[in-house]
Amino acid sequence: MAVCEDICIQHCALQPPKDAIPRLPQVMNCLFYLCNMRVSDNQTAELIQQVDDMLSPDGRNWSYTLAPGFDVSNCSIRDMARRLDEEPPPRYTVPINGFLSPILVFLTVVNNSLVCLVLLKPHMRSPTNAILVAMALTDMFTGLFPVPVFIYFYATERFHEWVPYDWCLVLDFFMEYIPTIFHTASIWLTMALAIQRYIYVCHSFKARTLCTIQNVRTGTLAIYIVATLSQISRFFESYPVETYRVSRLNPNVTVSACLMEYRPWVNRNMNLYFNIYFWFRVIFIHLIPCVSLVVMNALLVYAMRVAQQRRMQLLRQNKKSESRKLKESNCTTLMLVAVVGLFLLVEFPLGLLMVFLIIDKTFDVTIIELDVLSVLSLFSNFFILLSYPLNFFIYCGMSKQFRETFKRLFTGADMPVEREYSQYMTLPTENGKSTAVTGDETAL
Repeated sequence: MAVCEDICIQHCALQPPKDAIPRLPQVMNCLFYLCNMRVSDNQTAELIQQVDDMLSPDGRNWSYTLAPGFDVSNCSIRDMARRLDEEPPPRYTVPINGFLSPILVFLTVVNNSLVCLVLLKPHMRSPTNAILVAMALTDMFTGLFPVPVFIYFYATERFHEWVPYDWCLVLDFFMEYIPTIFHTASIWLTMALAIQRYIYVCHSFKARTLCTIQNVRTGTLAIYIVATLSQISRFFESYPVETYRVSRLNPNVTVSACLMEYRPWVNRNMNLYFNIYFWFRVIFIHLIPCVSLVVMNALLVYAMRVAQQRRMQLLRQNKKSESRKLKESNCTTLMLVAVVGLFLLVEFPLGLLMVFLIIDKTFDVTIIELDVLSVLSLFSNFFILLSYPLNFFIYCGMSKQFRETFKRLFTGADMPVEREYSQYMTLPTENGKSTAVTGDETAL
């Protein structure tokens, strides 16, 4: 065996015995856990025999005399094989990922499917609703992909076992890479929703050409493509290596485990690669969208106040029809402000945590300890997942047309065949000019 492996075997053999644990399994567990030794099934018996020999008096004397002759500092005794119970404290990860998150994902699938059923009805189709459908599907897939890992590991005792080689890539793809693509798309779609609503409210005439269903489809496709490209390197940065370990659940069994090793092009440029990736993510996926949404939400709230004043003027002029349309426009704007506000409430903390992490890694300035940061990130992701099924209730509570369509889905009543009024309408202003407002857009 290699010198480092010999030294590690000595290290394990010299450990004091633990009560109620047979000596050989104890040493073998130490050997696999600390020495990061990769042995196949047919080498395990040979390794056990060697350790058994070392536990004999002669072996003990040999281990005492060999170790001082080598530089132990060059030998790593940290096991790099993957275990999920080494992540944030199990008292948080097990209940959140193993039990609460699958329930929330189930609610998200149900609620967002209902949202899509309602908004895809012919009389409900509009550019705004097209974005809301894309957001509902994106949020649903963000939560759906990690569920197999949640159930297979976190909801069972496998959480304490070595991650099998067959699950190594699945774990990264389903828990991190693919959900991050959908989450990134969801963030940018929310920003697109706010921009579109701002155009409807503050630049109504431009909405005729800019805010069309075809443009929404093109923009949504572009968002998905860019979101995928932003994460594409993560799929190729590392590869799994199969290894074997003594089972943590049954010390008498050797199980498959895996190590994730970075590819040479990553190892050569480790700091540069991860700095570019995380700074891009912080700036373009968290910082710019969140700041933009705060600004646009403030502008929409201001526009709603102006519109409310205009509505009161119309009522005094006995223009009830125009006043009603303006009221519906304000209701839809208020609903979308609520959707964006909920998004900011849960996304902003995660963005801050990403900033703290990258400052720590780039400038070696610790703002929050990494253990605490991991726990906060776990809860932040959980609250994001918690927000996904809530949009359905916002739509039901703040959109009359959504409620009516939803009721007709289950009562069997006929759906409206045509829109109640055209998509773009004009309202007279006090100075005799006209301003464009939206029909179906105002009613959602």
